[in-house]
Amino acid sequence: MATRDALWAYRDRFGDAFGRTYFRRFGPGVASSVGIGTYLGEPTPAVDDASREAIGLALRSGVNHVDTAVNYRCGRAERVVGEAVRESPIDRDAVVVATKGGFLPFDGERPDDPAAYVRDRFLAEGVVDAEALANGAHAMAPEYLEWSLDRSLDRLGFDAVDLFYVHNPETQLAARSREAVYDRLEAAFEALERRRAAGDVGAYGVATWDAFRVPEEHERYLSLAEVLARAEAAGEAVGPDDDHGFEAVQLPFNVAMADAFTRRTQRPPGGGADAEPVSTLEFAHEAGLSVVTSASIGQGELAEPGAIPADVDATLSGETPAQRALNFARSAPGVTASLVGASDADHVRENVAAGTFDPLGASAFDAVFE
Repeated sequence: MATRDALWAYRDRFGDAFGRTYFRRFGPGVASSVGIGTYLGEPTPAVDDASREAIGLALRSGVNHVDTAVNYRCGRAERVVGEAVRESPIDRDAVVVATKGGFLPFDGERPDDPAAYVRDRFLAEGVVDAEALANGAHAMAPEYLEWSLDRSLDRLGFDAVDLFYVHNPETQLAARSREAVYDRLEAAFEALERRRAAGDVGAYGVATWDAFRVPEEHERYLSLAEVLARAEAAGEAVGPDDDHGFEAVQLPFNVAMADAFTRRTQRPPGGGADAEPVSTLEFAHEAGLSVVTSASIGQGELAEPGAIPADVDATLSGETPAQRALNFARSAPGVTASLVGASDADHVRENVAAGTFDPLGASAFDAVFE
């Protein structure tokens, strides 16, 4: 697991090569504000090799935040992350490794009949109950998440992960009420509190797509205040003190999906229904939560010339559209790190070089939306 001393030593080794605030408070220390994601790519040996090389290059170049999930690339992504970190000259305890559990994973390749695979591998073997499923492929029952965490540790080859996200909890809203989803999140958090106490995870959070950027009346909306309250209750229930390990939120954020900054959808805790709503980024900042952005360059779409509106593009630093798009995400107030996937060495170098430019200040970022 990452340690304070090792994270600060990594910053001391690489920090002078980057712009201001490139390394930001995260976990027990600091970590790079550019992170490498592992979502995209086919589940093939060729992509494994390319991804392994890309992660290794990133670690050697000043990126020490690696994000994955049990289901990415049919489980191959986690294996590659583990191999890349173990093979790197960078010590494991200088790297923040985050993974996720929620979606039922395949094992190395896509089955011909996914529904039959779920029946045979998960339901028949008692890994998860049918009642816990939403959309036939998502669960966050405590026993399932613990199974998923164990699976992740096995694939990664690590004793612990630094951050474990409950993956897209809003998926459960397709099968049950919002209140029931909050109840299930609290039960999941209690399980993760126990695993935190056991040393298997450093912290936990939720990785979302819609939940924290859609209006309150939307069918996939979740209240971050309520989610945080459930984590606080889980911390009190598990003990040994009233602390909790809920420390991070992941959500999509880029120049074309800036809802987490522009929409005031979250009501501050304790304010009641009449409290003036704030943006998700403002809420998270005030609550002391780290925010990690996914889709930071729109899964490659914002890397194309002309994809960023010209007036916004003119305010951003960077030599390429991808660098400027990444620096937009990194500039948002309250953002701790921005993820970008890469399995090509040139793309890794381009993404790392984005961090050599200073992000926009808060006032300049606000001015983009005026």
